[in-house]
Amino acid sequence: MVYDVLVIGGGPGGYRAAERAGHKGMSVCLFEGRSLGGVCLNEGCVPTKTLLYSAKIFDYANGGGDHYGVTTTGAKIDHAKVVARKDKVVKMLVSGVAMQMKGAKVNVVKAQATVVGKDANGITVEANGEKYVGKKLIIASGSVAAVPPIPGLKEAVASGDALTNREILALTEAPKKLIVLGGGVIGLEMASYFNSIGTEVVVVEMMDRIGGPTDKEMSEMLRGIYEKRGVKFMLKTKAVAVNGATLDVEDANGKSTLKADKILVAIGRRANTANMGFENIGLYMERGAIQTDDQMKTNVSDVYAIGDANGKSMLAHTAYREGEVAVNVIAGENDRMDYSAIPAVIYTNPEISSVGETEETAAQKGLKFRVVKMPLMFSGRYIAENEGGNGFVKMILDSDDILIGAAIIGNPGSEMIFGLAMAITRKLTCAEIAKVVFPHPTVGEVFRDAVLEQVK
Repeated sequence: MVYDVLVIGGGPGGYRAAERAGHKGMSVCLFEGRSLGGVCLNEGCVPTKTLLYSAKIFDYANGGGDHYGVTTTGAKIDHAKVVARKDKVVKMLVSGVAMQMKGAKVNVVKAQATVVGKDANGITVEANGEKYVGKKLIIASGSVAAVPPIPGLKEAVASGDALTNREILALTEAPKKLIVLGGGVIGLEMASYFNSIGTEVVVVEMMDRIGGPTDKEMSEMLRGIYEKRGVKFMLKTKAVAVNGATLDVEDANGKSTLKADKILVAIGRRANTANMGFENIGLYMERGAIQTDDQMKTNVSDVYAIGDANGKSMLAHTAYREGEVAVNVIAGENDRMDYSAIPAVIYTNPEISSVGETEETAAQKGLKFRVVKMPLMFSGRYIAENEGGNGFVKMILDSDDILIGAAIIGNPGSEMIFGLAMAITRKLTCAEIAKVVFPHPTVGEVFRDAVLEQVK
């Protein structure tokens, strides 16, 4: 049998592409060597948020509820039970993805796939000793944790003294002291969780800030919040050697040694494209990432790459949309991927949510822009639910008062940022946003308040 579409990888991009293709009447075969749902569902987005929600409840129970007239005594958190609940949530959602594949009539092959070649019959893929041929191929092979060549780190990962995001989410006993190597999204979210449940946390970051490319003002504010909670941040600090769970570091003051029970390696992720036979069809890659255009096409005809594999935007929701674009293009539609308004969230407490340009990126691009800020305290809902909170929203407007970027520090920013992404995508001006009726009382009303200030 020759399939219409072969999909390598069952993560968010892969299973969404397979499902969409199936519902469009195409015959589809999906290959996944581990579990459906990929990194996001099994060892990333969803399990992390499950842990963080338990930590947030504990924070409130452990004295945080006093502000709201709710008092508790003897609040405890059982990390093993939190992990067990995480496993239950993951199992339920993985089963849901399997049902989606069944409903779309997708043939799921539970095996690692290798590309064998391409000829007049199509693209040939091998899995479990069987060969499969497809007219089109969508590569959604995802990413793996980056483990930098720090002396001793590879051995520490092998021994279990150092962990990636996969292993730390499976720990049933919380470490008393944790070194987080990397102050990006993964590192901060894990630092947040373990800090809440009583672990001593040290974050080591080479850059002069945490949060990667997020808004600098908000990242500094978040660091201040967590420093008050006991997290130690060592910025502009280089990891030079690892010995078990001991880390040697170096900064402007010289070298020092940190000791812990575990080291979390959260340096970042890299495209998972090695040893998959892509060279057999001449696929062009740069630094392991498959190069694509805005229709997800590669340099090889009939071959598409989506999600972390192309390295453009390593976020599950980006992969969803890229998968849809690839399938729509295969179906003959003129669809294209727009990367100008991809939301990003750091799910700490409080959250930082952002989309589009920041002050820094707008300045680097030489754009004419201005910044509008509005405290979340302008929202009655925020005051009612965030005692002592000092969050705010920042909006970046171009010379025509069109929204080109926005960021929020405060809860529930992750549930509001999509509205700003829509405004950026549609190139709405302040005057146009001001005509939208927002529900009251909601935290999102501050966006309308902010733009109203600009159209008086």
